[in-house]
Amino acid sequence: MQLVNNDDFLTQLTTLLQSPKSTGSIWLTHKRLTHDGEDAAMKHEDSGSDDREYQCLIRATNGKEINFSTQVHPNQLHKFYSVYGSILKTSMSTTLRKRDKKKEKTRAEQTAKRKKRMTELVIVDGPKRGANRRKRQRQVKAAIKQQESQKKFKEREGVKGGRMDILA
Repeated sequence: MQLVNNDDFLTQLTTLLQSPKSTGSIWLTHKRLTHDGEDAAMKHEDSGSDDREYQCLIRATNGKEINFSTQVHPNQLHKFYSVYGSILKTSMSTTLRKRDKKKEKTRAEQTAKRKKRMTELVIVDGPKRGANRRKRQRQVKAAIKQQESQKKFKEREGVKGGRMDILA
């Protein structure tokens, strides 16, 4: 791990984010830096006030050969994060891919079809015996299934409505 100053860290980070061969992931870690060998656990507020200021350790790696880090002093933290944030925003706006909305569209179409099937009445016609008897039986089964699904839907809506009444 290479420890560099803040300006070098920011320049190396921009080159890492803009390099054309970095198609993989980039890991950025932030943590509080302690040198005393103390436990890094946070102290309780009633046990006494801790007036010490800790540095922030920021690491960047691509998981392979590029590893570098920097230490940021608390009085320089706001300045560093403003530049750091702008670098991240510009790099993510150019490298992120658009979401694939095709799956969402097909899912929405399927739910619309199901709702339409639930609201449309199934017409049962045809003879009870003889030719087209099986067609009528299928229509009757579809009508029964539709009634059951409507009943379950109403029960779910009732439960959701009941929960909302309890929370309010």
